[in-house]
Amino acid sequence: MIDTHAHLQDEKFEDYNQIIYNAQKVGVNKIVCASSSIKTSILAVKIANEHQNIFATVGVHPEEAEEWNEQARQNLIKLAKSKKVVAIGEIGLDYYYEFCTRQQQKKAFIEQIKLANELSLPVVIHTRDASGDTIQILRENLKYLTNGVVIHCYSMSLEILKEIIDYGFYISLGGAITFKNARGLLDIVKECPLNRLMLETDCPYMSPEPFRGKRNEPKNVVFVAEKIAELKNMSLAQVQKITTANAEQFFKI
Repeated sequence: MIDTHAHLQDEKFEDYNQIIYNAQKVGVNKIVCASSSIKTSILAVKIANEHQNIFATVGVHPEEAEEWNEQARQNLIKLAKSKKVVAIGEIGLDYYYEFCTRQQQKKAFIEQIKLANELSLPVVIHTRDASGDTIQILRENLKYLTNGVVIHCYSMSLEILKEIIDYGFYISLGGAITFKNARGLLDIVKECPLNRLMLETDCPYMSPEPFRGKRNEPKNVVFVAEKIAELKNMSLAQVQKITTANAEQFFKI
């Protein structure tokens, strides 16, 4: 299995070497370390360079959009020279907290989409309470999105899901699909073709049942796979095989 979205550089993971070992013991053989700022991007690349089976995304999250400027752009270009950098992300829009203005978020989002295109890298998208603007920006920038798109921790509508599947995009799902109040997400799992799905934890956040409220780890991605297998009436082995192939193809790992 592959955890396609983990924040190993988070301060809650001072023991990230042990966390990586724990994951390998249960068959999580590769992990993509996702970033949210220039600082976390630098740390993600550092961890990836230390471990053969760890890869990194670099990017500026919408909550950090105030730091997006030409210097940040140059920093991402420099970091992306590492062979362990496999995507630009996580980038997008977040209207839940709105630590930054919507205008700042949109600017950082669009410019990083274009940067990913320049670097021939896929993008990892974060969107929360911003589905309308997110899908509109994607529609308007399709010509820059030919290297792959995954919407992580998918929470948009079934209607939008059908549109992004038509574009050839992917979604990744995490522990939220195991929650008792998941409801709408269960329909997403059932309707999304397995060849457009990837697994993630978003650790240290979003721990799946039965560990909700505790620190999440990449090893817990197996609970996500089990829930998908249950909802799709498939074997766990099938889900593991196909989602792993999807991630390897998408990130070229």
